[in-house]
Amino acid sequence: MNGRLALAGVLWAAVSLAAFVAIGNVIVAAGLAVFGLVLLIVLAMAHDWDSHPDFEQRELMRARRRKEKWELNADARARDRERWEAHQARKAAGQGDR
Repeated sequence: MNGRLALAGVLWAAVSLAAFVAIGNVIVAAGLAVFGLVLLIVLAMAHDWDSHPDFEQRELMRARRRKEKWELNADARARDRERWEAHQARKAAGQGDR
């Protein structure tokens, strides 16, 4: 891609120079040069357009991260479950007295 981008940059410079030489109006030539520069920037930004992961790959990566986080917090969930069960037992014992 770098070779194509360099070729596009050289082509843009040549066309911009030709526009300034051939067109008598400097503002029109500058407008064409800026338009060409914008196209060159778009070309540079879009060179890896299709190299992103697809939906399934992104979801697989997210699922792996969620699983790692789930496994990392397993002991905290166990402690919370024990506290909840103890609370429910106290609550049931308190209701039995009434």
